[in-house]
This record gives sequence, C-alpha cells and structure tokens, in this order.
Amino acid sequence: MPLLSIIVPCFNEESVLRATHERLLALRDGLDDIDVELVYVDDGSDDGTLALLREFSSAAPDVRVVVLSRNFGQQIAISAGLAAVGGDAVVVIDADLQDPPEVIPEMLVRWRDGADVAYGVRTSRAGEGAGIRWRSRVFLGLLGRLSDTEVRRDVGEFCLLDRKVVDVLATMPERHRFLRAMVPWAGFRQEPVYFRRDPRAGGATKWRLGGTLRLGLDALLSFSAAPLRLAVWLGFAVAGVAMVGILYALAQRLLTDGWVPGWATLLIATLFIGGIQLVVVGVLGEYMARIYAEVKRRPLYLVRERLGFPPAPAADSPAPRMASAAERGECP
Repeated sequence: MPLLSIIVPCFNEESVLRATHERLLALRDGLDDIDVELVYVDDGSDDGTLALLREFSSAAPDVRVVVLSRNFGQQIAISAGLAAVGGDAVVVIDADLQDPPEVIPEMLVRWRDGADVAYGVRTSRAGEGAGIRWRSRVFLGLLGRLSDTEVRRDVGEFCLLDRKVVDVLATMPERHRFLRAMVPWAGFRQEPVYFRRDPRAGGATKWRLGGTLRLGLDALLSFSAAPLRLAVWLGFAVAGVAMVGILYALAQRLLTDGWVPGWATLLIATLFIGGIQLVVVGVLGEYMARIYAEVKRRPLYLVRERLGFPPAPAADSPAPRMASAAERGECP
C-alpha cells in the first residue's frame, strides 16, 4: 500500500501534544487503504515536549521523531521533516490542533483523483484575535500584490504534497524559506480543501508581532524584487522634485530681482534626500545580507537525534529516496 507521512513540527507544545497524538492515532487507525507514519520534529523545545515524543516513539513503531539541535524556526523544522520522510504523500500539520486532522482524508481523496497538492483554505478562524487576523490579512494581501509568485489568502502550512513535489522542495536550498510561496512556485496540479479552523487545544500561540514581521520580510525579499524597484522609483521621484526646485530657483534669479530665500528650505530638502538615501541603502543591505547567508552555505539545520527510524541501509543496498545531504539539511 502507499505510505502517508504526517509531519508535525513542535516547539514547546507540551500542553497540547498528547491530545494531538491521540487524534492522529485515531486518524491512522481509520485509514485502511494506506500505511501511515507520524513524524514529529522537535524544534529545540525547552519544556516537556521531547519527553512526550520519546514516549510516543517507544510505544509505536510507526512514530518517528527528528530532534533538532536548537530552535531553527517553523519553516526550517518543516523542511527537516520533509527531508526525513519517505511517504508517497506527505501532510504538514501544526501541533496545536487548529488545523483538524479529520480534514486529511479529504486531502487524500483529492490526491487519489490526481492532485499533486491539496492545500487547506480556512473558511473561519475561531479562537484567533482580531489583531492576528488583521496582520495575516494585511501581510498576505501585500505579499500577494508584490510577489512574483502566487500567495494565497487564508492558507497556512496545512497541506498534502505528492512525493514529486516534496522532491522539488528538497532541491530548493534557500535559507530564508516561506513554504506558502515555495509550494505554489513549484506548480503541478494544486487544489483547495476548505475547512473551519478550530481554537488552540491548549497553550498559547508562538506567533508574536516580531516573528510575523520577520517572516513577512523574509517572504517579501525572497519572492519579490518590488523593494528594489521601489527604490529606483523613489530615486526618480526625488530627482524630479529636485529638478523642479532647481528650475524654480533659476527662474527666481533670472526673471526677478530676488533669490530663493530661507535656510529652512535647504535643510528640509537635504534631510529629505538623505532619508531617501538611507532607506534605499537599507533595502540593498537586506538583500545583501540574504546573499551573504546563502553564500556561506551552512546547513539549514542540525539534527541532534533521530528516534524510531529504521536503520540506515548497508553500503551495497539501493540508495534511499532522499539524498543524505538533504537528511543533514545541507544544500543539494
């Protein structure tokens, strides 16, 4: 039978993890025509998350755990999971039960009907504050307008990916990752699955304003050259304003008996142009910082421990489906 791999990134989810595991086990037991493996990725948790994951892995042979050496962030943790699984279809789902595992069978139906990606679309977002919904709406709306790649609204990381899509994502080595744009960029046949998002089953959200802004900046600079184009147009606009000022000063001098008066006007103009220059340099610096991070070619993540995985094949055995470099989080 085909294999379904379910990736669950975890960071300090002790309060909800047992309920999540029970729901996933119930889902696994209800799927008769497909094998299921549960792959948890511990993203440097400092509570009791890892102890629970050890318990889950020792109790069932199809529960696997990837323990990262520190907290690398959600996007990297998902990438570590994608590199570790071997399923014909792969589902990514958060550990907080806001994305109901019971939606996965509908995603499997779309996959069996020929879809390469079945992505969840939130029709409602219970339990989320107005501030979180507003930030998400503004962020995704702005990114969708500026990005060169389609960015869907009301879509998170909850999705099902066919093996060939997972293999494509494994060949994308960028450090500043935003999977909600990387998956649409890959193409293939992609279909929505609509669902109602539930409140968190426990604990508090890990998304704060600072983290949202960092993710938004990474997404914007990784999938859009709009900030660079904006800098060019700002330069033209400032140059146009300066030219108007120059023509006005010349007209005052040549056609009248007076000069253009005032040190205040000169100071304001100088500060305005200097501010625009600093903004443009800052935009260039953000792009250069990302280029610098890519050039260093450090691993995306480091794995401290792997639990529940079968032993590595012998040297004369066929090579595994995923390259060993991907297993280590290195660039292909």
